[in-house]
Amino acid sequence: MSYFTQDYLNFLTELSGNNNRDWFNDHKKRFKDSVEAPFKAFLQDLIEVASAADTRISITPKEAMFRIYKDVRFSKDKTPYKTNMAAIVGEGGRKGMKPNGIYIHSGFDEFAIYAGAFRPQPKQVKLIREAIVSDMKGFQNILADKNFKEKFGEVKGEEHKRIPKEFAEEYKEQPLLIKKSFYVNHIFPADIILKDNLVDICMEHFMAVQDFGEFLYESYS
Repeated sequence: MSYFTQDYLNFLTELSGNNNRDWFNDHKKRFKDSVEAPFKAFLQDLIEVASAADTRISITPKEAMFRIYKDVRFSKDKTPYKTNMAAIVGEGGRKGMKPNGIYIHSGFDEFAIYAGAFRPQPKQVKLIREAIVSDMKGFQNILADKNFKEKFGEVKGEEHKRIPKEFAEEYKEQPLLIKKSFYVNHIFPADIILKDNLVDICMEHFMAVQDFGEFLYESYS
């Protein structure tokens, strides 16, 4: 089924050019009807299917979904609203931030699915590196999986300027050890949100990234 209408994308597009409280308040009912409500309905069905594949997922759409309101206290950009909807479908939802779920970003310009560890704490980075070193072959097999590569391609993430000495030898075999984030993504055109099989598309990516996410999850859980 299709959850969204064209007005979902139209609203986010218009918000990007009218990012102020007066405009948003004048269009709040439209936001509720065309954006928030269908996004919650989509998440409800996606969570139901994902929880059948991973029983640790026990969340509501509200627990998965990020608010559209920005926290501008420490930002130079004082526009009050995000121009996208986003959610984490995984254990603990948006507060869990576990690497074995998927992060969904739906804006007027793109629809994206992310997974992995984005900016983990330094101690977590060290544990991920230790896990990779202790099972280099297993980690490489995960990265070489055909479905994983087709859906997500290569592991992305910021890198340190130099590799810590204790990982210098293994780095020659596995260059990803220099990273301080370990994530993957797939970027779609924004209008994929209008497709009838959106939940199926998200679940195909959810399943394709499970081994990668579990590897990271087990490394520092």
